[in-house]
Amino acid sequence: METIPPKVNGKIFVIDHNFLGINGAIASYLIPHSSGAALIESGPGSTIENFTQGLAAQGYAPSDVTDVLLTHIHLDHAGASGMLARSGARIHVHHVGAPHLVDPDKLLASAARIYGDQMEVLWGEFLPVPSRMINEVADGDIIQVNELQFRAIDTPGHANHHHAYIFADVCFSGDISGIRMHALRHIRLPMPPPEFNLDLWRDSQNKLCHEFEKGAFTRIAPTHFGIFEDTEWHLNEIETALDEVELWIEQVLPNDPSLDDLNEMFLEWTRKRSLEQGLDPEQLDPYEAANPSWMSTYGIERYWRKIRGRR
Repeated sequence: METIPPKVNGKIFVIDHNFLGINGAIASYLIPHSSGAALIESGPGSTIENFTQGLAAQGYAPSDVTDVLLTHIHLDHAGASGMLARSGARIHVHHVGAPHLVDPDKLLASAARIYGDQMEVLWGEFLPVPSRMINEVADGDIIQVNELQFRAIDTPGHANHHHAYIFADVCFSGDISGIRMHALRHIRLPMPPPEFNLDLWRDSQNKLCHEFEKGAFTRIAPTHFGIFEDTEWHLNEIETALDEVELWIEQVLPNDPSLDDLNEMFLEWTRKRSLEQGLDPEQLDPYEAANPSWMSTYGIERYWRKIRGRR
């Protein structure tokens, strides 16, 4: 298709993957430059058709994407990176996660243990990324894409291979700044196994707060979902959510509940918390699509068993 000449002015387009037919669950962020466009997050392999349509709405095709910056390698963020690499895009990814894009067997096996026979429906095909198309990124690295410049911030806690990226006045925060749907003032923490770590998450939260306080960014853009102007509230709410989750863990986990009981209690606690914070019942489904609560149960249980319970 013929590419519409971009307006290179820092404009950011939100591409909705329409995951599972739900609007506003998974985003990619498209930023034009003089030779094409850069992308934050590839999205999953299951939504490539929707993603391609979203690109076309802005006058782009996958082959126009020159660079993809992945916040981390979970399948909802990185699943289509192999497809884009084969279309010519360079993939920028945390140095810890990079080997798993080249050889994704362990990544896919880990995901299969969580999602079982839903793997194909949820995530579609995951193509390996050729090693020559990967740029391994470390904390503080500057990624130059033509006239665009991004700075990586190592932000573990959700995953050990997680970066946030600062571009202009925006922090693309992946999952470390939580799940926030449809511009609601409600945030949930995605806490999947095997790498959820509350202590590391607090360290990452402090990093982002410090960057915000020194004026490095004024807006925040989690992958789930959108670009928000009320950044101070958002960051404060993450800290509150961390406190609330930690208190719940300290109250429940010492009693050594079964995994089934733990899951039932956490789902009920999460639902009650959301309703108390003003969500209508019909607004719960998009949150669950972007961040299934049962998955966080597994992450919490492992965190307690492997890390917190040993103190």
